[in-house]
Amino acid sequence: MATKYRVHLTDDERADLHRLLARGRGAARALTHARILLKADESPAGPAWPDTAIARALDVGLATIWRVRKRCVEQGPAGALARKPPDRVYRRKLDGELEARLSALACSPPPMGRRRWTLQLLADTLVELRFIDGLSYETVRRTLKKTS
Repeated sequence: MATKYRVHLTDDERADLHRLLARGRGAARALTHARILLKADESPAGPAWPDTAIARALDVGLATIWRVRKRCVEQGPAGALARKPPDRVYRRKLDGELEARLSALACSPPPMGRRRWTLQLLADTLVELRFIDGLSYETVRRTLKKTS
């Protein structure tokens, strides 16, 4: 299979990667990615190892090598070393109004037969009052911890 993403490092980029590895400190993922880039370098000063040899030498998968090559070509060596931010968008279940209602409910006296509010009881009460369709006690915990 032909390599679609060819890594060509400049002398400065190669020196930066060697400096990062010589320091010996840093995230294991970043150090492994630096080693991959140095082995995959196809510039005149680079060794231009095939992906299978890199995978054997560094004990990584071919998919990892492909992803590192791709990110290096698209974003540069610094982009290949840094961790990719998650693509997922985390929507908040409780907005400001619902947080205020939750705080008011938690500060109110507990229901009859109870000595105190539990997280699950608060979540169930908000659902019973039809403020929200469904709510986890963990969301209640995080919200109350943030607001207290």
